[in-house]
Amino acid sequence: MSLALVRAITPTDRIRRRLAEAAALIFDVDGTLAETEELHREAFNEAFVQLGLDWHWGRRIYKELLRVTGGKERIRAFDQRRRSGPPLTDAAIARLHHVKTERFAVLMAEKGCPLRPGVRSLLDAALARGQTLAIATTTTRGNIDALLAPALGPAWEAKFAAVVAADDVARKKPAPDAYLEVLSQLDLSGSSCVAIEDSRNGLIAATRAGIPALITRSRYFGDDAFDGALAVVDDLTELAP
Repeated sequence: MSLALVRAITPTDRIRRRLAEAAALIFDVDGTLAETEELHREAFNEAFVQLGLDWHWGRRIYKELLRVTGGKERIRAFDQRRRSGPPLTDAAIARLHHVKTERFAVLMAEKGCPLRPGVRSLLDAALARGQTLAIATTTTRGNIDALLAPALGPAWEAKFAAVVAADDVARKKPAPDAYLEVLSQLDLSGSSCVAIEDSRNGLIAATRAGIPALITRSRYFGDDAFDGALAVVDDLTELAP
């Protein structure tokens, strides 16, 4: 009598199945869909020059500032660290952030930024299954478009049932607002979905919304601890169908 050989189900298989069976996959953007943070840092530094500020954010400083979610919030946090000079007004911070966003769009058009390994395969597989996709991010809609229009086409937003960006909610991550708004728009429970994130703040936000989170390590958050995550992978190729 011959015995059928049954392949052992690995942890990767379980996560792959969990992704495939989720009611929706909800993606963060910066660091998760693409390694955009270096272009953001460059855009900030160009905006500082354009507006006559003697600021410069190196990688070490920027890594610290990334613990603060939101571009305007990051500017304010850095401004508060200065030891001299009057603080920037809300209007000045808004102007600086606007110029930075414009510079980011230009840099994206000039240099481009590819999707991270495995992202396109995961998106394509989800769409082929008829699975719901969504975005919950603390970046602006303009920044999302600058990234995804070249990568997924000008009609990229049609692939996502909900897109919640920085200005769509009152509080940014680690507050759960962006994820709660996505769940409200989709009319789904958090436990039925999976969030895909790259940062500790993103993990906390998803968890507070009741959504299990898969972490894909990124350049600036690669050494963070992610206790409580559904799984932690180097990139999404490990989970591509």
